[in-house]
Amino acid sequence: MDPIYYFIIGLLLVLSCFDLVVGVSNDAANFLNSAVGSKAAPRRTIILVAALGIIIGSLFSSGMMEIARSGVFMPAQFTFHDIMLIFLAVMLTDVILLDVFNTFGLPTSTTVSIVFELLGGAVAVALFKIWSGEPGVAQDLASYINSSKALAIISGIFSSVFVAFICGISVMWISRLIFSFNYRKSFKYLGAVWCGVALTAITYFAVFKGLKGSTLVTKDMIRHLDAHIWLYVCYSFVFWTVLMAVLQNVCKVNILKIAVLAGTMALALSFAGNDLVNFIGVFMAGQSSMEIASAAVAQGMDLSTLTMGGLTAPVTADWRYLLGAGLIMVLALMFSKKARTVTDTEVNLARQGGGVERFGSVPPARMMVRYALNASRVVEKIMPASVGRFIEKRFQPVSEGPDNGASFDLIRASVNLTVAALLISLATSLKLPLSTTYVTFMVAMGSSLADKAWGRDSAVYRITGVITVISGWFFTAFAAFAMCCMVAACIVYGGVFGIITMCVLAAYLLLKSARLHRKRTQAAELVKGRNYADASSLSRYNEEIIELMKRMAEIYEMNLEALNVEDRKRLKKLRKESRGIRRSLGDKMAMEVMPVVRELRDGEADRGKRHVQMVEYATSVFESLSNITTASHAYIDNNHEGLDMEYIEDLRKMNNRVSSLYPRFRDMMETNDYSGLDECLDGIDALDEEFAEAVKRQIILRTENVSDMRRTLLYLNLLNETRTMIRKVLLLAKVQKKFVLGC
Repeated sequence: MDPIYYFIIGLLLVLSCFDLVVGVSNDAANFLNSAVGSKAAPRRTIILVAALGIIIGSLFSSGMMEIARSGVFMPAQFTFHDIMLIFLAVMLTDVILLDVFNTFGLPTSTTVSIVFELLGGAVAVALFKIWSGEPGVAQDLASYINSSKALAIISGIFSSVFVAFICGISVMWISRLIFSFNYRKSFKYLGAVWCGVALTAITYFAVFKGLKGSTLVTKDMIRHLDAHIWLYVCYSFVFWTVLMAVLQNVCKVNILKIAVLAGTMALALSFAGNDLVNFIGVFMAGQSSMEIASAAVAQGMDLSTLTMGGLTAPVTADWRYLLGAGLIMVLALMFSKKARTVTDTEVNLARQGGGVERFGSVPPARMMVRYALNASRVVEKIMPASVGRFIEKRFQPVSEGPDNGASFDLIRASVNLTVAALLISLATSLKLPLSTTYVTFMVAMGSSLADKAWGRDSAVYRITGVITVISGWFFTAFAAFAMCCMVAACIVYGGVFGIITMCVLAAYLLLKSARLHRKRTQAAELVKGRNYADASSLSRYNEEIIELMKRMAEIYEMNLEALNVEDRKRLKKLRKESRGIRRSLGDKMAMEVMPVVRELRDGEADRGKRHVQMVEYATSVFESLSNITTASHAYIDNNHEGLDMEYIEDLRKMNNRVSSLYPRFRDMMETNDYSGLDECLDGIDALDEEFAEAVKRQIILRTENVSDMRRTLLYLNLLNETRTMIRKVLLLAKVQKKFVLGC
């Protein structure tokens, strides 16, 4: 057998290990977000509980790898060589795709990714076989592909999203109506029953979704469970209710935490028991292909014509592989920073109250919020006033917020886990293609909406986040198919060179992704750790403003030069950059600065407010700069003649006088000596007067020439916007002094 195949199987093993890491980093949010968001236990304890669920789930894994073997394509139509190249393309694509989602903290479905990667790889190889015109090769693409599987996944996306969201809203609204936010009093009487229902649902879920079909659970046991399932459900409910009542009333244990941790373990068990195939299934199928090929070679058969119909036979995976995969997932869960990033995304979107918003706003989100507000006003008019007051009272958050500074309380966490477990269990029993990722995420979003976590101030940003995640789900299918199709094509056409090239490219993208994630994490930590009393922090914030003003002067100077030489492309680039900085400053104000300042202690509040002013003035500066670059680009884009050198020189001299002040501002900041600030400000005041005089001169001058008139109007526009910009710089300098000195 050609050594290249041993190299490929080795690559598949290595890539499977990487896939386990990136896969659990993404799917960890499915079973961690409720426990982490409610702070049911320390994060370390939550991780240990989830790790136990993963180990048990991997041991009880069904071990049936039919998805990778024959669930998407027809292996009998492909040769051994074709199959190995498809598997290699799939694993390379899956590692890169999931890692990209992890880097940006976006949850996605590992099932969707693997299915559409297999589909893309198979399509690429099938088209190559068809176009090559080999004798005896099927010429119909449909004969190579099991399209029903892909259609089932797509239908699962739609059903999962809407069903889970509606169920999350409904159950959470009813639950909050029963318990309210001040749930401790009523929970004394209803807590045992509530947790009994939750734990019964979780038990039912663990049996149906987590253990059913396991190699360690016999078919006779499964048939017995199916025949008596509702009897066992009743027994389970009685057992859990009595146990919770004893723990709550006798042992004084917070039974909500037990329910949440049990749900976390059950979801982790299900993940390991059912989704393990998404990560090691391709390697296992590749290993089976090698065994089939080795047996064929021993019988003297030609590998170039050997088809892989043998992959259709069910094969049980070796439990040692399953345990090894489980251990790798546990280690990834414990040490992966990207797992925390994905989990934080869900928790951030579902949290109760304010704080730093991660996402901006998009028109669909704004439109949905407006429609929701109008609908709520209509409902308020129809609803009796007494009913409205009762509901409003039940949904009134407690003043101290959730326990231990949690993002939401334990009631919502238990609702999330219970509803998700029930929906997944029901879908499994009815053989409906619901996705675990989609269900858990949308239930959490529905419950947060019903819980009024999406207030009027935050709803637009939260909905934008949900739209981003859902869009990512659909993008997963498209990207997985397209990327794997291209990778498979490169491997098929490039041979060994193509394989080496794709491996090097994958390694490069993984390293680049790691650096990008590190930068994003550091930036997020800076936002969380804002301290307006710390001298080093003050210096950093001051430095940010100084650098922004320096860049403003550079853009202004380059805009004048481009305007002089009529460089349309450069003007367009400068316009785009100035607009981008202005938008980023606006987002920074809305999503970073203001939420942090609102939560500052009294001792830091004054400096925090001045920092708000600094960012606001900096935004105004770049708004004027954006107007300048936009007007300049529009003028040249309409093919008008450039400004006279006289105009250019006047503007350049004024800009140079402003730019010369920045080194002096920097020296003042570094030495904390602002004795020369008044002199600088006097210089800016004098410059403002010069601008005013220049405007008057241009207004007085009259011309009959249309071209001169357009040129003069542009010059006046630039003068006015520059004057406004300088005034904001003046105000910024004054506030900056107060910010640093604390006066």
